[in-house]
Amino acid sequence: MSVSYDYIIVGGGSAACVAAWRLTKDTKATVLLLERGPARPDFLTAKLLSMPAGWMKGISGSPVVEMYQPIPQKHLNGRAPAVGQANILGGGTSVNAMVYTRGQAADYDHWGQFLGAGSGWAYKDVLPHFKAMENNQHLHDEWHGNNGPLYVSGTARQCQITKDYVKSVEALGIPHNADFNGATQRGVGTMQYTTFQKRRYDGIEAFLKPALETGRLTIRTGCTVSKLMIQNGICKGVDFVKGSEDFSAFADAEVLLAAGSYNSPKILMLSGIGQAKHLREMGITVKHDLSGVGQNLQDHHEVPVVAATNGHYGYYGEDKGLRAIWNGLQYLLTKTGPVTSTGVEAAAYIDPDGGPRPTIKMYCVPSVYLDGDIKNVKPQDGVTLTACLLRPKSRGTVKLRSTSPFDKPIIDNNYLAEADDLRMQIAGLRYAREILKENPIASRITHEILPGENVTSDAELAEHCRRTVKTNWHPVGTCRMGPDGDVAAVLDNHLRVRGVKNLRVIDASAMPFIPSGNTNAPTMMLADVAMTMMIDDVGEVL
Repeated sequence: MSVSYDYIIVGGGSAACVAAWRLTKDTKATVLLLERGPARPDFLTAKLLSMPAGWMKGISGSPVVEMYQPIPQKHLNGRAPAVGQANILGGGTSVNAMVYTRGQAADYDHWGQFLGAGSGWAYKDVLPHFKAMENNQHLHDEWHGNNGPLYVSGTARQCQITKDYVKSVEALGIPHNADFNGATQRGVGTMQYTTFQKRRYDGIEAFLKPALETGRLTIRTGCTVSKLMIQNGICKGVDFVKGSEDFSAFADAEVLLAAGSYNSPKILMLSGIGQAKHLREMGITVKHDLSGVGQNLQDHHEVPVVAATNGHYGYYGEDKGLRAIWNGLQYLLTKTGPVTSTGVEAAAYIDPDGGPRPTIKMYCVPSVYLDGDIKNVKPQDGVTLTACLLRPKSRGTVKLRSTSPFDKPIIDNNYLAEADDLRMQIAGLRYAREILKENPIASRITHEILPGENVTSDAELAEHCRRTVKTNWHPVGTCRMGPDGDVAAVLDNHLRVRGVKNLRVIDASAMPFIPSGNTNAPTMMLADVAMTMMIDDVGEVL
């Protein structure tokens, strides 16, 4: 069985939602969107995910998030921290912690410089796209939009430890910043979120619902794309599997790949587009030799400092027993209380080396927050400061495990491979300790749990990093853009796959360099730019 549309979007996440919205809003095209996961989770998971505080419980053990286990990491003593990726319509917008952060202007100016003058990727070029999508509920100025489909709100609640954290960072000479997406990112303050009226506002609400109202968008969930149909260097459509049946869909205009930084390169390779040597080893006929497919993997990672407190200033125990019932009722009846918080309300963008451009995002988690291999730490009131490296230098890879579209790829995140990444993580740990020594937060601390007050040397802190470093779930870069003549570039600066017509990659895998902040907002921006470029390339409204 086969069908035909003008455009086929492979994937149903952040980028795909934006693309479907733009195509149905600005053209007369028919669009097919193919998503691997389900349209919605079960009732309880859906309720939890809609609540700001419920996202972590909603994804825990749920099929809405699929965990990708990398190979043992050479620079982490063999540890292999898993990375979760959405497996549901709406993608990251449906399951993430809702943080809305664009990154730094310098990030995009770097993209523009790398991709060439007039490429359309400098900050002045991308800012209008951020603004056009945004409907900010609190900020009305030159940096923000107020008429877009994506609702963005400020922090709904601040617990005591959050307030103390902000004041303590200010005591170190870091300015207060009321808007990390404004004139500058540097500073300390509370964050912005993709929420509206104190609930999650995802890509389905913002983009897919208005697209569906046009009658020209068809969404098929539970569909795994097995390969792209490449004939004489032209992408004609896709083959996919739903249940036990095989299907084909043809694209009269283009195929837009938006399956994420792990699966977009996997689909390209399964289709014969990638490093020729690797494809031949897998028994795949080479349609186009592109050595950069699956290379350049980048991800934000962080390392914690955990301290116990002398009282209940955060959120420990608020999700259990009678407290959980009370908090839930308070939220349902009045939209107030702890459930209105995502659990992480404040951050500081700083450079431990003293430079003007932040290199670390220091999250303040108002509880004892542990992840991965840490054991023998009892649950208790406390605070966790996590130093997230904004622009890691290490690069990893994605390769095929087999020729089955159902097998996950082989992932090597290659965390801490570059010496400067480890140096910066250690510097972040030391800075976190400086924050905890400042009042008012210092008056709340009883002792440091991790890495422990006796862990002081660079060598000891390096070992703590290797033992505790965790992902922010922000993989990017595996199908990156590049300038003409860049042999490692998978895409040109209009996100077209080099050497193959009618095929673009429009998700985070297209990013040449990781932005300095959470990647959901930049991914949506990238897709919006891609649609503008594509419509301009066509030269007419379909």
